[in-house]
Amino acid sequence: MSDLSTEDTLSERTDVNEYWFQVLIGVNRWALAGALAFGVFAVFVLWGVLKPVSLHSTMQSSDMVETVFAGLVGAIITGTTLVVSINQLVLSQEIGSLGNQRSRMDITMDFRQNTDDLLGTTTPSDPAAYLEELVETSERRAVALREALSGNEHADLRDAVDTYVDDLLENADHAREHLENGEFGTFEVISPALDFNYSRKMYDVRRLGREYEDDLTREERDAFRELLESLTMYGPVREYVKGLYIQWALVKLSRAILYSAVIALTVAGGMVVFVDPSTFPGTFLGIESVLWVVSAAFAVSTLPFLVFTSYILRLATLAKHTLTMGPLVLR
Repeated sequence: MSDLSTEDTLSERTDVNEYWFQVLIGVNRWALAGALAFGVFAVFVLWGVLKPVSLHSTMQSSDMVETVFAGLVGAIITGTTLVVSINQLVLSQEIGSLGNQRSRMDITMDFRQNTDDLLGTTTPSDPAAYLEELVETSERRAVALREALSGNEHADLRDAVDTYVDDLLENADHAREHLENGEFGTFEVISPALDFNYSRKMYDVRRLGREYEDDLTREERDAFRELLESLTMYGPVREYVKGLYIQWALVKLSRAILYSAVIALTVAGGMVVFVDPSTFPGTFLGIESVLWVVSAAFAVSTLPFLVFTSYILRLATLAKHTLTMGPLVLR
């Protein structure tokens, strides 16, 4: 029954290299944007060093550098419209008539009542605690399933359930450990929520229950159904929290682009207006000073795009691996 065991983290369940997966989804987005900017800077310096004609001579004979940065000024200003579009996308989810808002509230409270009954207590208001309670409930019901089947005469069924429950408990422990004290708005809440492989657990418990249906007592069937119920409730809650995180991340992205655009626009405009071949004479570390300046200015001027790239890499990867709910495994 090795097929009842799965890896504890999303990265292990994908075919993506672990380190590359961390770059896509785990690394701090500002740190990734900074690393990309440094890469742009390093490539520009390398090209300047390898070029037969010095950048100083090129600037004396043409306005190439001025043209490049003038184009960047226009691109940065135009790119701010993207921020407006993102904000409209986020805000459109919250704007509606009184009737729509009341309907949303009624649906939310109905679901909360359902999870109150499932958890046996008032549903937590904190998203991380909400997910943690659902995972813990699945753990308890998995243990109850194993205990209910302890007297079943079919050894194959008991062995299969033992393997399944052990794997679920290990996966749940990992998820709860990382959900504990998680703060909404950070990826530390979403990452362990994705690590809990509820969809595969739903499929496996349904398959076992149907395969051995004729050998189960009513109490054993109830234990299967109760575990499936807790796993089923986890799916929409995780998707709801993920949706809130995406909205939160898009707002943060909008602000990050605006902050970086002001810096980038100032640098690009300064390069157009104030820098000429005589502005930075001499060399530094054996390389033209003007090459250092132009390369750094270009890297800073591309920062809004690099910030956008770093955030979209995470959101696109998140969407790719959570395209569906329920017992459907896309990987």
